[in-house]
Amino acid sequence: MKIAKSASLRLMALLFLLPGLGGLVVSAVVSTRYLDTLPTSPVPEEMRVVPRNIHGTVVYQTRQEDRRLSIVEYSSVAVFLAGLTLGLVHLERWGNVRSSELDMEEEDLSAARSK
Repeated sequence: MKIAKSASLRLMALLFLLPGLGGLVVSAVVSTRYLDTLPTSPVPEEMRVVPRNIHGTVVYQTRQEDRRLSIVEYSSVAVFLAGLTLGLVHLERWGNVRSSELDMEEEDLSAARSK
């Protein structure tokens, strides 16, 4: 595999991994804030009737808050998994190339010894 292809694959993996991880951190911070600020019983006057279980505590949020946090969580996981997949593909290709290079070096050494 050419070095440029390997570098671009590694870059793409990082470009997916880091934002995905960042989104997961953001969703964890928002969940923690929700745990501290949202009511633990429904408040229909404020439209806080959608339950969310956060670390065993049920808090009630609006549909918009639920949708927003769910989108951040699910999209972050998807982006992170895409980056992880690209990283694994890069590592496998790098391993295959490295293995074939080592095989070629062993063949060269064997040929040099037999002369």
